[in-house]
Amino acid sequence: MKQTIGPTNPEAPTTPEDTAPPASTSAGQSGSAAAAASTAPGLVSVPPALKRRFPKYSDLAPLMQFKKPEFSRASKLRRASTIWELRDMAKRRTPQAPFDYTDGAAEAEITLRRAREAFLDIEFRPGILRDVSSIDLSTDILGESSRLPVGIAPTGFTRMMQSEGEYAGSQAAEAAGIPYTLSTMGTASIEDVAEAAPNGRNWFQLYLWTDRDRSLELIERAAKAGNDTLMVTVDTAVAGARLRDVRNGMTIPPALTIKTVLDASYRPAWWFNFLTHEPLTFASLSRYTGTVADLINSMFDPTLTFDDLDWLRETWKGKLVVKGIQTVDDARKVVDHGADGVVLSNHGGRQLDRAPIPFHLLPEVSAALKADNSDAAIILDTGIMSGADIIAALALGADFTLIGRAYLYGLMAGGRAGVDRAIQILEKDMARTMALLGVSKLSELTPDHVRLLGK
Repeated sequence: MKQTIGPTNPEAPTTPEDTAPPASTSAGQSGSAAAAASTAPGLVSVPPALKRRFPKYSDLAPLMQFKKPEFSRASKLRRASTIWELRDMAKRRTPQAPFDYTDGAAEAEITLRRAREAFLDIEFRPGILRDVSSIDLSTDILGESSRLPVGIAPTGFTRMMQSEGEYAGSQAAEAAGIPYTLSTMGTASIEDVAEAAPNGRNWFQLYLWTDRDRSLELIERAAKAGNDTLMVTVDTAVAGARLRDVRNGMTIPPALTIKTVLDASYRPAWWFNFLTHEPLTFASLSRYTGTVADLINSMFDPTLTFDDLDWLRETWKGKLVVKGIQTVDDARKVVDHGADGVVLSNHGGRQLDRAPIPFHLLPEVSAALKADNSDAAIILDTGIMSGADIIAALALGADFTLIGRAYLYGLMAGGRAGVDRAIQILEKDMARTMALLGVSKLSELTPDHVRLLGK
């Protein structure tokens, strides 16, 4: 009988099994069958790199780089990668009153908060396909070169923060090739700083005293010690209300009260350094008698006018910079009265709370002075906590910047080594930011590189 192939009923539906090709029984076809099986539903081919195996020593050796744990201050400084991390270290190592004197600001501290937020409220606009294999951060400021576009701002009572004080700051600035500014209220004298950093570029900050003879003596000493720039501060008609200092019972020098003694038990190194070095004084004013309050009251002159600035311009033969500019009109006026530069500053938020923010003011001042064909230097401080902050300021028209708290955090964290580390962090930040923006030198920065958010 003839065998029937396929369904006996031609009307019956065809199933997948009915139409499947016959399985191969030939050994020569096993390779194609295996390939077909590997792609069959439910079967996944495992790449060789993902197949389990026992690791070889040659694989493990590069990973086994065990290091001896480091707990020294130097190692902790090396690991710090931001100014904020230095601040954390400083807070752990410094008694509350000196730390708060540095960290705090006036009244509700709104100005300081806004100054820092201003640098956050921007957007960088990078260019691409630029050669940034070599980054040059050098610049000229007030007639001389600086290896970086940042200098150290004047700070008072600096050896109270850490015993090396102005000596650490001036020597770190000298090593970095940047300017250092000594405050009238410094705890190292004009002459001592010049001796400590003989090859550094030293500037001197002046409060014009009600007693002009005292001011004149300081000016003459600064010139004799080789300071090429005088920075006069004009935003201190009276002292600001620094409420942290009031709450802490802050005194200069710190008093040994029950509270400070208890605080010392957690920070013995600070107190050991404080008690075993020369007592704190306003070193440049040491020949004057009276209490600290008397000295401060005599330094802050509420009668200052532009006539006093004219007198200072006639008296000082070097570069003259006015610090504390907070309006476009005042920037123009001080330049008209002979200033070689202006520092846009609200005293680090330590004077008038809700004061103008220097970073916000910067584009207006830059445009105004350009319109006047002025070559006066525009310097900015307040709120700088990273190298990116500095680059943003330079892009929007600043010629130079100053850091106060940023370097003091380094000082409190580790003395001279801490200041060095703060400068290194900022330098690395600046170089990286410039490379990512597509610029290789500061002169290539323009306002097009920065957009103020919300503007």
